[in-house]
Amino acid sequence: MEENDIHQRGIDIFIIDDQIDNIQILAELLTQQGYKVRKALSGQMALVAIATEPPDLILLDISMPQMDGYEICQTLKSSAKTREIPVIFVSALGDLLDKAKAFAVGGADYITKPFHAEEVLMRIKNQATLALQYRQLKQAEARYRSIFENSTEGIFQATQEGKYLNVNPALARIFGYDSPEELMNSIANIGRQLYVKPERRDELRVYLQQFKEITGAESEVYRKDGSQIWISENVWIVKDTNDNFSYYEGTVQDITERHQMEVEMRREHWRSERLLTNILPFQIARRLKTNTNTIADYYEEVTVLFADLVNFTAASARMSPPQLVTLLNSIFSAFDQLAERHGLEKIKTIGDAYMVASGLPTPCPDHAQSIAQMALEMQQVIQQFPHPVSGEPFQLRIGINSGSVTAGVIGIKKFIYDLWGDTVNIASRMEATGEAGKIQVTASTYERIKHRFQLKPRGKIYIKGKGEMVTYWLVG
Repeated sequence: MEENDIHQRGIDIFIIDDQIDNIQILAELLTQQGYKVRKALSGQMALVAIATEPPDLILLDISMPQMDGYEICQTLKSSAKTREIPVIFVSALGDLLDKAKAFAVGGADYITKPFHAEEVLMRIKNQATLALQYRQLKQAEARYRSIFENSTEGIFQATQEGKYLNVNPALARIFGYDSPEELMNSIANIGRQLYVKPERRDELRVYLQQFKEITGAESEVYRKDGSQIWISENVWIVKDTNDNFSYYEGTVQDITERHQMEVEMRREHWRSERLLTNILPFQIARRLKTNTNTIADYYEEVTVLFADLVNFTAASARMSPPQLVTLLNSIFSAFDQLAERHGLEKIKTIGDAYMVASGLPTPCPDHAQSIAQMALEMQQVIQQFPHPVSGEPFQLRIGINSGSVTAGVIGIKKFIYDLWGDTVNIASRMEATGEAGKIQVTASTYERIKHRFQLKPRGKIYIKGKGEMVTYWLVG
């Protein structure tokens, strides 16, 4: 049986969406992959069905009449019977506030419509895998409860020096031994032979001396075959009638599966944090998470660059959509690497145009020099990308200007970090009035970089809204 079948076999997915077309598309996609699919057109219908037969995973739309996705998720999370079911929001609402709210009410993931089938399957497979692990974990916990109720849970008595006085068969099995006798004969020093961290038992002893009891202490230990597992221990001190120490007593559970799930969940949280900082500058993302007020800042010294792929529109007419997107992604990813290398802030792409700035959100004194250097390297990088028709490398038309800007976060459905002001407008004009394969800069930028770069005067050109302006070519 293939690994994919192992993960997906028996996974029950419940789709909640008031749009029949969306449900049919998702249901067909998931059914083809071997998932069991149930569906409902409203929150009320879904909650009844889920309470009757809880699924392994829920796909939930946000915008629905009477009860929206947030309310449905909150209701699910408020019930002990359904709170552990992972919920993936699938919604056309794609701005950061919507996503933040979705995660705040208990969502495990968020897929923005229109979605790509590959992305949906990848995300669902990940959550389905976690759901399967969680189901296995719950089954294991049920077994452990049964063992505990029948006095077959891992139980031990041990001396201060680290020698087992007595163990039951369950503990022997946990540690991979055939019998309690084999376990006690094999382990002469619990701290040195059992715990992966030899000092771990000393840590537990210090805690016991102070508090007399330990509950749920998690440790990594060796089994007989040398493999490592995670255990949870409840340990207490047993004293004689004269209140003198007699021995340690406790119970042990194997929590390896749960621990692995917690590690995966922490990893997923870290991925979500990375996603947010990939969309916005790190400092802005951090402010957005802690501050609901409008984010707007004024910067006195900034340099802005606009770059446009010459004749790309004509070339794109001869490419399939996948070819077009792949080519643009390759070019802009190369530019992104340059921006990161020089400590610059990519602002956005608009079609086949690329915008980057220096001096924000962290001010820097050499903002103009950094942008100039990047512009020259962009002209070199673009030589690696041939025109699909002529075979000749693409050319860039680049414009640069320096000055003050206002920067902030805007958007109702999708957040974007953007810039405003004459500095931005003129930089855009520098690109629009430039020439293929050349970098046009304003006098403002010229004054900031003339001592470190080679520039040639272009002369005066007419700039819409500004009249005649003296500009320069950056050549090296």
